[in-house]
Amino acid sequence: MTTEAAHPRTGRRARMPSRTEAQKPQAVSPSTLLHIVVQDLRPSTPHGYPAKAVVGEAVPVRVNIFKDGHDVLAARVLLRKDGEVVDACALVHTGNDEWSGTVRPAEMGLHELVVQAWTDRYATWAHRAAVKLAARQDVHNEIAEAVALLSEWWGPDGEVGADGPIAQALAALRDEALDDAARINRALSAPVAEALAGEKFATDLTIAPPGSIWADRPLAAVGAWYELFPRSFGGLRGAAGQVPRLAGLGFDVLYLPPVHPIGHTFRKGRDNSLTAGPGDPGSPWAIGSEEGGHTALHPDLGTFDDFDHLVRTAAAHGMEVALDYALNCTPDHPWVKEHPEWFYHRPDGSIAYAENPPKKYQDIYPLNFWPRSETARLALWEACKGIIDFWADRGVRVFRVDNPHTKPFAFWEWLVSALRRERPDIVLLAEAFTRPKVMARLAEVGFSQGYTYFTWRTVQYGPEGLRTYVEELAHGPLADYMRPNFWPTTPDILSGPLRGGPPGVFALRFVLAATLSPSYGIYSGYELCENLPASADNEEYLASEKFELKQRDFSQAGLTPLIKAVNDARRRHRAFANLRGVRFHASDNPDIMVYSRISDDGGDVVVVVVTLNPYAVGEATLHLDTEALGLGSATSFEVYDELSGERYMWSAGPYVRLDPLYRVAHILHVRNQV
Repeated sequence: MTTEAAHPRTGRRARMPSRTEAQKPQAVSPSTLLHIVVQDLRPSTPHGYPAKAVVGEAVPVRVNIFKDGHDVLAARVLLRKDGEVVDACALVHTGNDEWSGTVRPAEMGLHELVVQAWTDRYATWAHRAAVKLAARQDVHNEIAEAVALLSEWWGPDGEVGADGPIAQALAALRDEALDDAARINRALSAPVAEALAGEKFATDLTIAPPGSIWADRPLAAVGAWYELFPRSFGGLRGAAGQVPRLAGLGFDVLYLPPVHPIGHTFRKGRDNSLTAGPGDPGSPWAIGSEEGGHTALHPDLGTFDDFDHLVRTAAAHGMEVALDYALNCTPDHPWVKEHPEWFYHRPDGSIAYAENPPKKYQDIYPLNFWPRSETARLALWEACKGIIDFWADRGVRVFRVDNPHTKPFAFWEWLVSALRRERPDIVLLAEAFTRPKVMARLAEVGFSQGYTYFTWRTVQYGPEGLRTYVEELAHGPLADYMRPNFWPTTPDILSGPLRGGPPGVFALRFVLAATLSPSYGIYSGYELCENLPASADNEEYLASEKFELKQRDFSQAGLTPLIKAVNDARRRHRAFANLRGVRFHASDNPDIMVYSRISDDGGDVVVVVVTLNPYAVGEATLHLDTEALGLGSATSFEVYDELSGERYMWSAGPYVRLDPLYRVAHILHVRNQV
């Protein structure tokens, strides 16, 4: 008995096995079974999507390998691209049947991780022979086994060089005038072990099913983002005028909210009011008017020549422009008239606007990604991809994706797959402040990085809450595929102690974001410590820039010197690019947090000490793990403060004093040990 069900994506009817068929055991051929168990390969994702890597950076590989009995195993991992081996590494047994190593992808794209394991016949013999010899047991069988093994290596043509280590070992093994220890020890020598290393004599070489990783360009994992609304700076030309300042502060990405025409129907007014007043510009996320949709520019921002000028200016200063990819349509969007089938319809035939009861969003028509017609669905999905293609052709390679968790995962999987084939350098940042499993799934299907809960991991959770969260991102399974981008605030969110908070809290939250995550971002005005919430229970800003223009005086110092100093330190130290290299250390004051950042090769070590109290001076004695810092048992070592330029001689238990008015943090380069 069989049943049929509609495929969730194509709608086609598919034969489904009956319960009896599904439970029926399948025949297994002994020839298809593996000699050695190879399992739990990392990096990996829970559901078979490629894990993530970065070109040129080490990919830590971990895997469990074992077999029956007591034989000594050996293993290696191959990194393959397009069927060719591009890197390889011998895996090291680290205990409890766990093996580890690293590989480095040299170019973007899909790679395979192939683990090979085998019984090391020589090492197995050597272990048994050495143990028996030490126990003064009979080793005549071991001598005979060694002769056979070395003779197999010798082969019919003989060893190159009659006086080589194998020839010498064989001669000793066959010399009955020598005692057993002398015969065995010659075969246990390092040159013999080196000659017999590798899989060439394996009789049970096991090649595990490959895992996969996708290697991105570095900006997909590491970067400092700055968000600004071009309309508050006089348009695209005005935004281009900000590029030298932002590049000088050390930012890598200039992120712009939507730059498209804004609808008139049900336009929102200031402070998200339901009625727009004369001159209210509306929300940039309400996309579409008679002037065009997602491939048009708002005429108040300028022309495509102005946009191209902005992209060129950013590139000339070592920055990239990121655009908002918001699949929102107002009632005035051209798609509403041209493709009504792409939207949801009420029983009365009208198009449904977005709702999250009791909230209503009359200015937004959500797209229906699963219209009844397969032709309509394909056309809609291609049109959505066409938006990215359009802006990519104008030089944009970075997109911040608005609310991806409200669109189908199937669409994102399709889109990411297409972009990886055609434009592998595209970077997608998921703005998904949503449930953990949803965040993780978006990362799995291929978003380059994602917003996280850092915005809310504030002092109300205590230092342990932040520490636990960072350790989950850096060392848990998520580290294989979910890259964080820490934002202390966004145009939508003014959270926790930042609401009405002093400059010190803005400073410490900035340092945490910029030094805990390889990617972080701030929204324009953060450096001026804008801190007025819309209300006591609303995370929006008072007089939100989403609904009006803002004029700011950036000649005020604010946090600008700190931002520049921290970004400069991030660029000088590759340790900040390695999320897996974060380690927390102990402090006797819970208001002072200390952690280290270590590069993937261990050659760059930085210690960060941050106060978590923006209202009072804090003092603490730290308890540094010098082993974790690569200092062994050093009793003292020199550190250089990247923020102040001071040098100190530290021990494993240094004293620190931080002041939220003058010094919220140390960023200390560990120079040497004494």
